[in-house]
Amino acid sequence: MALAVGTMAPAFTAKDTNGNTVSLSDFSGKTVILYFYPKDDTPGCTKQACSFRDAYTDYQGKNIVVLGVSKDDEDSHQKFTEKFNLPFPLLADVDGSIIKAYDVEGSSGYAQRVTYVIDGGGKIIHVDSSVNTASHASDILAALAS
Repeated sequence: MALAVGTMAPAFTAKDTNGNTVSLSDFSGKTVILYFYPKDDTPGCTKQACSFRDAYTDYQGKNIVVLGVSKDDEDSHQKFTEKFNLPFPLLADVDGSIIKAYDVEGSSGYAQRVTYVIDGGGKIIHVDSSVNTASHASDILAALAS
């Protein structure tokens, strides 16, 4: 069961696509779109990542950061990013600690497809647990606008 709106987002630190260490606190003051997905380069996950890629310019200038999270390692994320020209970082949650902290671990051990929108103060302001992979990025923008 996903964390509730109004909950403080659990802190995390992980390596990103390029091996950089990334923490939630790095984005203080910005809105963070933290989307969890099961596996790199699979049909639904690719559709979801590409929806953010295709709408990425709509996120620019709005003080919004997009971060994808799965249990895949940095090498897998790098290949996935290069193959689909993804303009945002993916976080390697190899040990599943972020997935567990955000309560999105599926029965398979992989992340369930859940997206959290976290405000600049670290509070969860929107949760999407019924993701339409093809329109996900625009669905999140519409939720932010309402």
